[in-house]
Amino acid sequence: MSDIKARMKKAVESFEKELATIRTGRANPTVLDRVQAEYYGTKTPLNAMANIITIDGRTLEIKPFDKSALKDIEKAITDSDLGFTPTNDGNRILISIPELTAQRRQELVKVVKKEAENSKVVIRNIRRDEMDKIKKDDSLTEDDKKKEQDDIQKATDEFVKKIDDVASAKEKELLTI
Repeated sequence: MSDIKARMKKAVESFEKELATIRTGRANPTVLDRVQAEYYGTKTPLNAMANIITIDGRTLEIKPFDKSALKDIEKAITDSDLGFTPTNDGNRILISIPELTAQRRQELVKVVKKEAENSKVVIRNIRRDEMDKIKKDDSLTEDDKKKEQDDIQKATDEFVKKIDDVASAKEKELLTI
């Protein structure tokens, strides 16, 4: 049972990581977690190439460890689907986070709901796989099988609720102006 819960917990953690990359109109270095820049012929995450800090509520500062990577980092940010326009001053890159429009907020809420549903599917697949294993296990009595299935269903319900809670918190954050 602890293996099942660990797998379901990983699904929730993965969902939380995915939501962290969805910007909310406030500067947060995690919005750049999925951005990778070309660095000596290899795609490298920005947080491995530079310090990324929040200067104020709307501005991110990226200071590369190697200044020769400034142009590559700037290009990676521009090419990403985040909609940011980086400003390169020769030593660092500044990103001003624009205010989200009402329409963009609604689009992001839909993205959150889609990601939540995908995570719930992962949890349900874990449940289905474990239920199948129990049904095929001849060493268990019918009562033991029923108890195991009930425990798995309780764990499934618990983790689906966690996903719903995380998703509703993110939606609230997105819709708060």
